Amino acid sequence: MVSFQGVGKSYGAVRAVADLHLELHPGETVALLGPNGAGKSSTLDLLLGLRTPDTGTVSLFGTTPQRAIEQGRVGAMLQSGGLMDGVKVRELVRLARDLHPHGYPVDQILAGAGITEIADRMVGKLSGGQAQRVRFALATAGANDLIVLDEPTTGMDVSSRQTFWGAMRRQADEGRTVLFATHYLEEADAIADRVIVLHRGRVLADGTSAEIKARAGARRISFDLAGPADRAALEALPHLTTLSVSNAGSGSTVRIQSRAADATVHALYGLGLYPRNLEVSGLGLEQAFIALTTAEEAAR
Repeated sequence: MVSFQGVGKSYGAVRAVADLHLELHPGETVALLGPNGAGKSSTLDLLLGLRTPDTGTVSLFGTTPQRAIEQGRVGAMLQSGGLMDGVKVRELVRLARDLHPHGYPVDQILAGAGITEIADRMVGKLSGGQAQRVRFALATAGANDLIVLDEPTTGMDVSSRQTFWGAMRRQADEGRTVLFATHYLEEADAIADRVIVLHRGRVLADGTSAEIKARAGARRISFDLAGPADRAALEALPHLTTLSVSNAGSGSTVRIQSRAADATVHALYGLGLYPRNLEVSGLGLEQAFIALTTAEEAAR
């Protein structure tokens, strides 16, 4: 339903998107991750026809992004762009519904976005989190096949974020494809069926959250020592990628990331140390993301 074939986009000397190949399929919930400047927003702008690629092609549902949007097949919630301050929330939602070829009843849109209680409030009086939920209502005002969200929960408190993702899950359960860019990696881990990591405008990793974690390779090792830690000895352990030592009183806590945890733990005992509360676990998505992008930078 979405296809990027060899897409490139530059802004002057800055290469925002570079030979991007990417496809999305019906019913997926996809998280788009990447460090600042990775090309996430540019990719979404190209997908929505807000920018024209310098090279390659972008197609939605076998046609151009502009045509797909005219057909009412795409809803979008972007970081940029303001709301009309001088109207009530209900009036703005009604306008979005009327403009959509397949609009839902206004009360259904309000309830789906969790904004029924602020329907009669002036848009200019909304908090940041409330304004985000209104943007979500506008993005889901009709029967879209694809919903595109750029940092959708920015400014929302924890409760609002939970409500938002509950609404988003309902959209996905109805068979829609959801593509969202986020800096909240725990959201990507919990919500997405598929995670795409962009780096320097290219796809660095693409798979399930578990596959992305496995690709990072490293595992976490944590333990306590009865006395102060010999940092130099610990740094000499094989396969280390990171080391953190915290001294508290007469003891210390050590946290390690290792590319080969079994060998690292074996060498740890070889130092004559007796770690307490030893734990070995896989990386979380955030640590895997950092490991992948750091390794990519080091390889350049």
